[in-house]
Amino acid sequence: MSRTSSSRSAFRDAYDEVLAGWPGPVDAVELPTPYGLTRVNSCGPAGAPPLVLLPGGGATSAVWGACAAAGAARTHRVHAVDLVGEPGLSVPAPGRALRTPGDLSDWLDAVLDGLAPRGPVTLAGHSYGAWIAAHHAARRPARLGRLVLLDPTRVFAGLRPGYVLRALPVLMRPTPERIRSFLAWETRGAALSPAWLRLQDETARFPTARPVTGPRPDLAHLAKLVEPGGRVDVLFAGEARCHDPGRAARAAREALPGARVDVLPGISHHALPLTAAAEIARLLADQAAG
Repeated sequence: MSRTSSSRSAFRDAYDEVLAGWPGPVDAVELPTPYGLTRVNSCGPAGAPPLVLLPGGGATSAVWGACAAAGAARTHRVHAVDLVGEPGLSVPAPGRALRTPGDLSDWLDAVLDGLAPRGPVTLAGHSYGAWIAAHHAARRPARLGRLVLLDPTRVFAGLRPGYVLRALPVLMRPTPERIRSFLAWETRGAALSPAWLRLQDETARFPTARPVTGPRPDLAHLAKLVEPGGRVDVLFAGEARCHDPGRAARAAREALPGARVDVLPGISHHALPLTAAAEIARLLADQAAG
């Protein structure tokens, strides 16, 4: 077996190990999009309201298992998406790279067409996934019934320089040791799932495309999602090192006066989907508040 094949096999084994901890059964599909096949892992009642979840950069769809197990898969049909070009089981189309936020919106439109073509969905994202979700909501507000942004980066506030300096070695030349050291620093040593950490180790050897970058989403357009009766929820991690959560929350309240904005104390940015799964599941189940 070649080194590349061995790395892919190790990644897949770690990925499947995390999925095995989800509340079953888990249905996996590969949805065709203009930018390649997109892997989606789904669970929960088939007739429940659809909830589409976008992970942070490098985290894979598997990170949402804790939220599904904490109750999200009881109230929703959960659809967790592997981002094209990021670690996961999505397969980019040759010669059709995602380059702009508009490309990401077109890609996500195709994903939503495959998952819930007949009506609005709840779209939730964490970190980079929240940036993608916010851009899509600003461009296609009619597609969504609800938007949930979990410690969004580069939406309401920029990244702290110290965080960027710490992250650069992981981004430029990832290794399992660098990934673990960075996560331990950012999460202040939080106890994270051993299976998920093993999967993060394997992402160091995963071939990825250059992530899409660009401006912040148009917050004036994003605010229109609230006006017709839609709902926007923003939850910040109180111990996030990537940005100042208090300042980001104030900016979110000013930009989206109709949104529900909260700061969850004692939780770091990268640990949020894992260690605050119960709080996130309660937020997602709360259809009436706001």
